Amino acid sequence: MVQPQGFEQRDEQSDRALRPKRLAEFTGQLAVTRNLSLAIAAATQRKEQLDHVLLSGPPGLGKTTLAHIMAAEMGAEIRDTSGPLIDKPGDLAGILSSLRPGSVLFIDEIHSLKRVVEEYLYSAMEDFRITIQLGEGATTQTLTLTLPPFTLVGATTREGQLTAPFRSRFAIRERLDLYSVDELQRILARSATLLGVDADAEGLSMLARRSRGTARYANNHLRRVRDLAQVRYGNRITHEVADEGLAMLGIDAAGLTELDRRILSCLAQHRRPVGLKTVAVTIGEDEATIEDIYEPFLIQSGYLIKTPTGRVVTVRAYQHLGLAPPAGLGGDGQQLLL
Repeated sequence: MVQPQGFEQRDEQSDRALRPKRLAEFTGQLAVTRNLSLAIAAATQRKEQLDHVLLSGPPGLGKTTLAHIMAAEMGAEIRDTSGPLIDKPGDLAGILSSLRPGSVLFIDEIHSLKRVVEEYLYSAMEDFRITIQLGEGATTQTLTLTLPPFTLVGATTREGQLTAPFRSRFAIRERLDLYSVDELQRILARSATLLGVDADAEGLSMLARRSRGTARYANNHLRRVRDLAQVRYGNRITHEVADEGLAMLGIDAAGLTELDRRILSCLAQHRRPVGLKTVAVTIGEDEATIEDIYEPFLIQSGYLIKTPTGRVVTVRAYQHLGLAPPAGLGGDGQQLLL
């Protein structure tokens, strides 16, 4: 069922309210926050602009949050946009020319930038200047515009799609990884307090274990289970309430969603390596969505392995689906089906 627009807006507002505002409040990603904190402190002491930053990793781990935190730590204005929204260099010129000194420009899905737009960024990143074309044809003139110093923060789920010249212009490159259950439980404890719902350790632990190592999923699950707790259980989330709420969302004991199980079922039925396109057509989902959102967790959890000839499932996947693995497949949960 599609939710009314009001629900989506409230969820978005709630999500923003749950985001930490400072690096000291950010749970997990210790190496990333340590390195960013040091870089920000050093740039501030030298009264210099922070170097451009590239944040990579699966969706929902906090790349957007970190961009806003960096701006807050530097006391700078932040401007948000997204790669698919910038169609031509002129779009980017308008954004760059409106930046204030010391601003942070955050571009989400930066790997989606068109090559001509990407190349237009080179001089802006290196020399803080851009060239604007005035007029067309024989009357064309160019104007070089000097920009105030700014920090570009790019976020990507596909760092490999960035060209080498573009990637090299980011002096600070950090990768975010999936969260541990303990880290997610601490994130959920903070979020539960902000949402005004009582939650015991067992309830939060269950939510954390079934959140795919992703902070966004954890907070989304918490909000939905909070609805159940508020209406039926006195606004308290226990182990039983969390279990019931997650079951209503179609999330099983391993944290797998319905689409996860369909991916695994598709591969199990073929009993041989299968290409991404075949999986996408079979389950009716976009290839990029499968590769960026679903596969990382399935691979790290030992349900799926990518080989040169395609995707295959492990013994663990067969066991989870309640299917008998083929004869000769090892019992360690990791051996390939070849």
